[in-house]
Amino acid sequence: MDLDGQTAIVTGAGRGIGRAIALELASMGAGVVVAEFNQETSERTAGEVRALGRPALALRTDVTRRADLETMAKRTMDELGRIDILVNNAGIYRAARPLDVTEEIWDNVMDINAKAVFFASQAVLPHMLAAKRGNIISLASMAGKVGGPNSVPYNTSKAAVISITKSLALAYAADGIRVNCVCPGFVQTDMWALLEREVGGGLMGVEPAEFTRQRLAQIPLGRMETPEDVANVVGFLASSKSSYMTGQAINVTGGLIMH
Repeated sequence: MDLDGQTAIVTGAGRGIGRAIALELASMGAGVVVAEFNQETSERTAGEVRALGRPALALRTDVTRRADLETMAKRTMDELGRIDILVNNAGIYRAARPLDVTEEIWDNVMDINAKAVFFASQAVLPHMLAAKRGNIISLASMAGKVGGPNSVPYNTSKAAVISITKSLALAYAADGIRVNCVCPGFVQTDMWALLEREVGGGLMGVEPAEFTRQRLAQIPLGRMETPEDVANVVGFLASSKSSYMTGQAINVTGGLIMH
């Protein structure tokens, strides 16, 4: 129980990777704040955390609104008394050829995937600084390290997460705050189903099952990634076992990329 007595905030924890992270941190002993836009899925994950014997708080949170992020931090302090870990997980994907990217698509992806990472971190940092401890873990992607012909805004947003991670790590290392990010590959979630439809079917003219089969053939470890694969690495970064790591962008890709 490496995280016993600690409190973690996980954005976008109603389903998929975020839910798996919330349950992993709870299994390690942490209480969890489920900061999720969808109240129904937020309550469901919070209930699963409580079933593991850990305190949970379900907060309807729009990560694009700074007021919501400030409320998220305040409610966590008021009701659970501390903020040890922030996991910036909330994210979206939009597929479009470069010439079809609208300003609306660009802003929507960047606001949720990158801007919210910084301002959620900004909301919790005063509390971490006061406690002289803290751990911020963000979900980037291997897309932040490679190009994407049909996902320029998404790839750009994830590269921004990696850069934010490195900058915050440098800014607050001396204050006892570690900042890292995780770069998943092809993860079987609702977002992957969207990729199958929008990229495979919509832009490439490939049946969804064939799109996934082609991607699976590229993975050296020979299987698709699960949300739990990502959650396990987030748990490691949240634990004392990674106490000498900060400013890192850790690949969890089954060997798809190795840099």
